[in-house]
Amino acid sequence: MDRNDVLALFVKAVDGGSLSAAARASGLSLPSVSRHITALEERIGTRLMIRTTRSLALTEAGRVYHLHAKRMLADLDEVEAGLLADAGAPAGTVNVWAPTLFGRVFVLPLLARFLADNPRVSVDVTLLDRDFNLVEEGIDLAIRVGPLRDSNLIVRRVGSLLWVVTAAPGYLERRGAPAAPDDLKDHDCLLFTQPGYEWRFRKDGRTVRPAVRARMRANALDAVVAAAVAGAGLAFAPAWQVRDHIADGRLKIVLRDYEVPPLPINLLLSHTRLLSTKVRRLLEFLARELGARDFSSLPAAEGG
Repeated sequence: MDRNDVLALFVKAVDGGSLSAAARASGLSLPSVSRHITALEERIGTRLMIRTTRSLALTEAGRVYHLHAKRMLADLDEVEAGLLADAGAPAGTVNVWAPTLFGRVFVLPLLARFLADNPRVSVDVTLLDRDFNLVEEGIDLAIRVGPLRDSNLIVRRVGSLLWVVTAAPGYLERRGAPAAPDDLKDHDCLLFTQPGYEWRFRKDGRTVRPAVRARMRANALDAVVAAAVAGAGLAFAPAWQVRDHIADGRLKIVLRDYEVPPLPINLLLSHTRLLSTKVRRLLEFLARELGARDFSSLPAAEGG
């Protein structure tokens, strides 16, 4: 019995709850199953389970080994299925994560197009504004806006995102425009409250996060921008979201001399997950479509 067969036998024993269940599922005798599991434990030098003919209990090492063995076998099945299937027709489910607003506006419409062109593929989409672990949360493909903290990732850069401070002309006429980030403490600021979204600026060669006075807090960025258009205060928002408002004169940008460089937009994969046909096809599609868009430019006529 080769190594993969032994792994499969171990997984069957754990999932079935006993060596007898593994014997029935594999068509082997009970002594044969016991012998193969013992040989596996001897090879890796640790006990994986405490067992009888009718039940078993995993050790801590056994729980870890079972988790990875099951994942490896699933990945192997997927690779083999992909090799047997037509390379032009990827199949299966892809788990995709993206930031909430960026995902809703840009990623979901692209995924709809991808599904229409790939009828055998399904997607499981999560839109969240928090840090995540691709391996622990079973994510096949993720989109992250901002600096990366994990170097154990495959990264495909697809663009950059500029954030700007904007306000309605009426608000600026009433209250005046802030001349420096420190002036924000005297203004009505409309805050997007999701984790990781801070008002950041460059001053004297360093990044600063000034105190701001919250006139409104919301966990929906489009609501914050709508309040700014209505004249309620200053909003800190991505350029793509306010571009049309600026072009039509509904908003003006302030503090241009203090803007931080645009944030990177990256597609992320984990080195520990096999790149299947379905994931590779979706990666290339999103890289091409997102890479063709401009998330940072502003109307040429806009002043500071």
